[in-house]
Amino acid sequence: MSRLAGFGRLAGGIAGNVLTEGAARWTRGERPRLNDLLLTPRNAARLTDELAQMRGAAMKMGQMLSLDAGDLLPPELSGILATLRDRGSTMPTTQLDATLRAEWGTDWRQRFRRFDPRPVAAASIGQVHRAETRDGRQLAVKVQYPGVAQSIDSDVDNITSLLRLSGMLPPSLDLGPVLTAAKRQLHEEADYEREGAMLAAFADQLRGDARFIVPELDRTLTTARILVMSFEEGSPIESLASEAQALRNCVFAHLVELVARELFQFGMMQTDPNFANYLYQRASGRIVLLDFGATQTVPEHVSGTYRRLITAGLAQNYARVRDEAVAAGFLGAQAVVRHPDAVAKAIAIIVDEMNRPGPLDFGDRSFVPQIREEAMPIARDRESWSIPPAELLLVQRKVSGTALLGARLGAAVDVRAILQEVMGPPPTVQPPRSS
Repeated sequence: MSRLAGFGRLAGGIAGNVLTEGAARWTRGERPRLNDLLLTPRNAARLTDELAQMRGAAMKMGQMLSLDAGDLLPPELSGILATLRDRGSTMPTTQLDATLRAEWGTDWRQRFRRFDPRPVAAASIGQVHRAETRDGRQLAVKVQYPGVAQSIDSDVDNITSLLRLSGMLPPSLDLGPVLTAAKRQLHEEADYEREGAMLAAFADQLRGDARFIVPELDRTLTTARILVMSFEEGSPIESLASEAQALRNCVFAHLVELVARELFQFGMMQTDPNFANYLYQRASGRIVLLDFGATQTVPEHVSGTYRRLITAGLAQNYARVRDEAVAAGFLGAQAVVRHPDAVAKAIAIIVDEMNRPGPLDFGDRSFVPQIREEAMPIARDRESWSIPPAELLLVQRKVSGTALLGARLGAAVDVRAILQEVMGPPPTVQPPRSS
């Protein structure tokens, strides 16, 4: 009931801001559109504050929006929403103790020499505490917020209802498959035993790779609502933005290669590109990987889709890129029919950027406004909208979020060479046999 009231406050506050802003603009002789009144810094700030208080799936979806639409929203709005990546209301100490007693028993403190009740990090689904066992091991203990798992379905439905009521989503758009996938993934993220298994699987994939550190799972202390692993020191990955260009390029090249290997070699991908999921150890030069709750298997048809798109892009075959994008569901067939020139120009911008000689400068975002300008006619034509399959959206979220991290670091990386090495030579097409 309190979460439903929170959504009610959010909807009422945004509606009030829309009326106030609309009236002010009308008195100035302007004729604003509804979307312009909804997407204001004031409403974004209200959305951010309410979602941070509510935590759980509501906050998680706000984080997704800040990453997925970061380049498409006005900078002041994406900046406000981006604060959700690092915000979260922490549990009161009594609530924390009750959760630990429920999972570990009333004598849980006997397991530790020290347990810091102040969290070192707080996110959408849980908060992390530092602890030391009686034999001296340093642990990170992620404790899930009470009630998060039970509120996932209603949170997703309520946020979707808000978007529908705002008029930002056309009634004809079928969100069913995406909402089902979102609920499934969030339920998986709330299962810490599953996340522990994914963490261990990732550690196996990267065993022997000196560039990365994956925390070691403590199976004896991990439960469905508590995840325990070795505590790994490191600085936020964004702190590298002030380091030498060569270091930024090197570190980000490792991350680009990791994403490519997840997609084309591992058969599984950690699909949450939140910057807080990466730390950098300056002393060792290694990258610490955190948070494997969003890890998903990558079906062969998904990796095949990306392989075909990338191969066509590197060959500068614009028509094939368009056809593959439509076949995959990234691009609606109606968009091609109704806006052929805009589609062609947007594809040309992306493909030409991919094929520029030398390293790809992620800090140079000059092409983004060009794409936005070409995409605007499609975005305003709701009959052209389409939603890609959920498994593609999850992968694309990681790809897009990684690119945003590259932009934050101002890194320049030879992405073409990395992709060609990881993907290997293109398969040879055998001529048909004569009968």
